[in-house]
Amino acid sequence: MKKNENNRAALLDQEFLHGRDGRAIRVLTEFLGPESRFRRLGIRDTIVCFGSARLQSRRDALLAFRKAEKKHGPGSKEIRLAERNLEMSKYYEDCRRLSRRLAEWSQKQGNGYAICSGGGPGIMEATNRGAQEGGAPSIGFNIQLPFEQKPNPYITPELNFDFHYFFVRKFWFVYLAKAIVMFPGGFGTLDEMMEVLTLVQTGRVTKKMSVVLYGKAFWNKLINFQHLADTGMISPQDLKLFRVCDTVDEAFDFITKSLVKIRKKNGIIPG
Repeated sequence: MKKNENNRAALLDQEFLHGRDGRAIRVLTEFLGPESRFRRLGIRDTIVCFGSARLQSRRDALLAFRKAEKKHGPGSKEIRLAERNLEMSKYYEDCRRLSRRLAEWSQKQGNGYAICSGGGPGIMEATNRGAQEGGAPSIGFNIQLPFEQKPNPYITPELNFDFHYFFVRKFWFVYLAKAIVMFPGGFGTLDEMMEVLTLVQTGRVTKKMSVVLYGKAFWNKLINFQHLADTGMISPQDLKLFRVCDTVDEAFDFITKSLVKIRKKNGIIPG
């Protein structure tokens, strides 16, 4: 009896589990927990959207702009920021529409793709919102941060995850993904984009996976990919690892055609 009590005490030792020596157990839990849930819920393939947590819906951006107009004069810093946020809100709305269309397409075709985001606000919210509107499973891979990032309300409750380790979270983003869309974002989005492209470039991702950079004006101004090729930093062939798209129709057509092509090649659907 005493031995059993000691065993139970070890299993429930919070100081050990949350200390340095329990790190491997925590990492393994974040790896195996989602796997178990995905298997139980039949989630095998995902379409992932990355992008800024700071982008607002057009409605919220417009309300903020009107509020700024009432409080501040024309040409003020506050007005300029509100105008910028209103302009950038187009990416929130485009992400929402793209996610909804992909979700509706998946449900109609019976393909079973879940739509996945980082679980927070901004582009993440737009992704899950569109997925919910389109009737597809809506996954949120949230992350514990020094400043609180609350899960958005559009995640399917059983598919709402909360990670501590960035690298395990990144693993789950890529492992099930058959298509990834990069909307405008900051350091986090750039980190995720470069890691995905590096994994594809080096062959560490062996499956076929479509990568879309959404927003030509944003990405072409931010990164000169052609310069990387011209200076020999990447191969000219590496420019084919992704597609830059500027409209929902363009991105939708590219992704769906790529996914159908992949499934035909794998014999999942008739040729």
